[in-house]
Amino acid sequence: MSSDRHASPQQPYGTAYEQMLENVRYEGAYPTRERADEAVRLVLAGLGRQLTGDERVDLARCLPLEAARVLTTQIPDTQPLTGWAFVKDLAARTSASQATTRWDTGSVFSAVAAYAGPDLITRILQQLPTGYALLFGGAELTQAA
Repeated sequence: MSSDRHASPQQPYGTAYEQMLENVRYEGAYPTRERADEAVRLVLAGLGRQLTGDERVDLARCLPLEAARVLTTQIPDTQPLTGWAFVKDLAARTSASQATTRWDTGSVFSAVAAYAGPDLITRILQQLPTGYALLFGGAELTQAA
């Protein structure tokens, strides 16, 4: 006779990361947790190539361990991408449409913003080129000349 304990699959991730995946799955209306995981890994790797300095370190501290690893194992690019170029770059890396990639980015950045909080997101947006505020679900404000 087998018990239910043996029938249940092992969770490959920590509880905090599982919760993050559920948040992204809900936000993005993804059919499976695996699809949400793909989006998280793609977008956080891309963000890891854009973000440097204290903001990178502070964001990694806020995220679940698995998500922080994806972010911090990336080597930052020497030429930061605008928000739109970021989406195009991710789409090219996965052969996905730009619309799908934009959706993935918004879904993941929504969860990231919840972990980071408004003050850190403001600092991150100040570091990145234009276009990221929209990806994080905010308005893109520009200073008058």
